[in-house]
Amino acid sequence: MCGLSGEIRFDGGRPDLAAVERMTDRLAARGPDGRGLWNRGAVAFGHRRLKIIDLSERAAQPLTDEGAGLTCVFNGCIYNYQQLRDELRGLGHRFETTSDTEVVLKAYRQWGTDFVEHFAGMFAIAVAEHATGRVVLARDRLGIKPMYLAERPGRLRFASTLPALLAGGEVDTSLDPVAVHHYMSWQSTVPAPRTVLAGVRKLPPATVRVIEPDGRHRDHRYWQPSYTRRADLAGMGPDEWRDAVLASLRTAVRRRMVADVPVGVLLSGGLDSSLIVALLAEEGQKDLATFSVGFESEAGEDGDEFLYSDQVARHFDTDHHQLMVPSDRVSTALDGAVAAMSEPMTSHDVVAFHLLSEQVSKDVSVVQSGQGADEVFGGYHWYPALAEVPREDEPERYADVYSDRSHAELAKILQPHMLAPGDPSREYIRRHMAEPGAETALDAALRTETHVMMIDDPVKRVDNMTMDWGLEARVPFLDHELVELAAACPPELKLAQGGKGVLKDAGRTVLPRSVVDRPKGYFPVPAIRHMAAPVLGRVREALTSPAARGRGLFQEEYVSRLLAAPDDHRTSRGANALWQIALLEIWLQTHGID
Repeated sequence: MCGLSGEIRFDGGRPDLAAVERMTDRLAARGPDGRGLWNRGAVAFGHRRLKIIDLSERAAQPLTDEGAGLTCVFNGCIYNYQQLRDELRGLGHRFETTSDTEVVLKAYRQWGTDFVEHFAGMFAIAVAEHATGRVVLARDRLGIKPMYLAERPGRLRFASTLPALLAGGEVDTSLDPVAVHHYMSWQSTVPAPRTVLAGVRKLPPATVRVIEPDGRHRDHRYWQPSYTRRADLAGMGPDEWRDAVLASLRTAVRRRMVADVPVGVLLSGGLDSSLIVALLAEEGQKDLATFSVGFESEAGEDGDEFLYSDQVARHFDTDHHQLMVPSDRVSTALDGAVAAMSEPMTSHDVVAFHLLSEQVSKDVSVVQSGQGADEVFGGYHWYPALAEVPREDEPERYADVYSDRSHAELAKILQPHMLAPGDPSREYIRRHMAEPGAETALDAALRTETHVMMIDDPVKRVDNMTMDWGLEARVPFLDHELVELAAACPPELKLAQGGKGVLKDAGRTVLPRSVVDRPKGYFPVPAIRHMAAPVLGRVREALTSPAARGRGLFQEEYVSRLLAAPDDHRTSRGANALWQIALLEIWLQTHGID
């Protein structure tokens, strides 16, 4: 729901309103239903609106409470806004709209920076205090909604996307060698606060930042599950855990039905999205719109899972829609998907999500999606190897199992000026796993997966691709209460049955066994995985262009070797190495970064 932007001046000057307008206009796809600007003193906000809750103009943003001296812009959805509105009314607050945005504003008036702890939802928020000049930025617990920052002397700008900041101008677009190291090590994941651009940072998830008028700021991280066994859940057996997970997921799905417009489902036919469909059917949803995408086969690899999604759609009698994409469409669709990326993302399904979102947005404005279940409930095939070592050895095991390549290999790929000293990616893993909590080796691994890798890969991907078509994606498996429950679940229950054991047990109570017990599928895009001719042509064009040669990011001998055998070079985790370097270069060129 929406896109936000803003500028805060710390040097006594006035905000550059033309820059805020350019940033706001760059966010038009995220909010096609309205546009608003607000300025007071050293602060200016911009907003693009996607109408989901309270479709009236009274709920337009930026939203101001003159009596309280507060103005806010907000992107996301507060699923418990109706309950909070009743609570705030009981505390004496009066409401002029039925929007969740006004609930955000009144909650800040009531609870100050603790307001985020009352929200069940996804959000990026900026609140300005008129009297003090203080600005508060906040991001939801799992980083579902983005917040990018660009700071220069005397000024801070923020926006929902990195391209919006670029539209504002005056951004340091030099490459950050540490972020490039992360990108090349972790399937393009760059954890907050970094991005590949030295001049752009991200507000970390579960963070409230209070910014004073002189530019000083303080951050408060307000949420982090401990990933230890909880006393209140002690003594629960597999059946009790199954029932608890199902009850929590049921609540998460029900919460995400809140909207003044229809809500659909992105249905792959796997366990996760099928569970969402089953629970919506259980809630009495009729004519539920479901959507699936598939791709033309390449090199003998199937590109769709329609067999499974059709089975679920028939079982629950949904209004089902299929999109089949031929290989030659992938290369033409690639440029649109890259333009929608706030950061370069190599996962094959990024093009799939972009194409699917285009079609889905013609029918609905809100969908539920199954992202996050594998990280939260231990579904990936590499988790058993991460669980078999002592807790103290987990950082090194994780780095060995998860990384695309070693630091020594990167030294043969990157030009010397782009190789960060030491091994910053492995050191990041060591630091993250050394934080308090995480009782076992698997707990440590899943904490890193859920709170780092997932946020800046699949979660970011879904937000970017759906919102580029004005489509709001809601992810019930990232409901914070469900994540807290899963974090406390014994690792052996998650690893059981080949992964996601406790979730599969829950699934068998509401789904056909054939859906639960099918082989695990991935989102295949064979045209990219096997470098089909149209995709390879785009890749070759980007890597041999004057812009790429002038940038000098990769060693020329390495690029030539990959181009000579496009389908032969794989990272240690099986990704196409050529695609990884090409996507970064294509992204830089697409966004005009010299």
